[in-house]
Amino acid sequence: MGLFDKLKQGLKKTAQLLRTDVRDLFKTKGRLVDEAFLEQWFEILVKTDMGVQAATEMVDELRSACHNRVVEMEEVLGRLKQKLKDLLRQPAEPIHFAASGPTVIMVCGVNGCGKTTSIAKLAHLLKLDGKKVILGAADTFRAGAVSQLSIWAERSRTEIVKGEQGSDPAAVAHRALARTVESGADVCIVDTAGRLQTQQNLMQQLTKIHRVLGKQVPESPHEVLLVLDATTGQNGISQAKHFTDAVQCTGIILAKLDGTAKGGVVVAIRQQVGLPVKFVGVGEHLEDLAEFDADSFVDAMFEDLGLSA
Repeated sequence: MGLFDKLKQGLKKTAQLLRTDVRDLFKTKGRLVDEAFLEQWFEILVKTDMGVQAATEMVDELRSACHNRVVEMEEVLGRLKQKLKDLLRQPAEPIHFAASGPTVIMVCGVNGCGKTTSIAKLAHLLKLDGKKVILGAADTFRAGAVSQLSIWAERSRTEIVKGEQGSDPAAVAHRALARTVESGADVCIVDTAGRLQTQQNLMQQLTKIHRVLGKQVPESPHEVLLVLDATTGQNGISQAKHFTDAVQCTGIILAKLDGTAKGGVVVAIRQQVGLPVKFVGVGEHLEDLAEFDADSFVDAMFEDLGLSA
């Protein structure tokens, strides 16, 4: 399955929501762009969880270009899609690899966000690209976390460095990175315990892991990826701000996109937090992680809306 097909699969519920509402707007062949029409569009866009700011900008685009004109669905969708692509535009570099030596990726997120499966999918994606990957199971806090990651590591045939439950997570991260250097592996992915952004002691633990990795390999971690559960919608923005304050997050993995009609939250994250969305989770299998691409994402989000009522 190609990138577009994966995104289309992940955005199926969001596209269904848009399709139903947009068809209702264009029951006649043309529509006058008046304030009532613009208000209806605003409500439709907000339903996708893109946020008031983005929805306002998109409606303003329609108002500026089409106000008091009769328009067809094709023109409206074309303008909205282009504006959305502009809002989501970001540098096309999913992972910033180290210039020399191993690339260190630290992964964090709240409990139940899909972090462990996202790590497994990322490891699989990197291995398909020819990279040798070592996993560090530094989530020693949650019972079963190490065994869960171990199962995924076995499925993806990835080496894993583990620690006992309750042991020092920073020590596990240190050993995983040491093993990466020793074996000449290309990438070390360090899992961390899921935590609420309000749990200060655990957030400090994250900062310690970050510091230990940086002492071991200068300028690492090269990526600090925050996994957000797409089904939480706007709540993810608060998480992103708190985690970024603690460990300087460099990007987002948006998990469980296939389980929600709130795919527009990607826009809110970009606007309000400023972090790039690097990958999106679009299913439960190892292959179900897609690199984020603004054009493909928007096209998939508006796919199958139809060009006539």
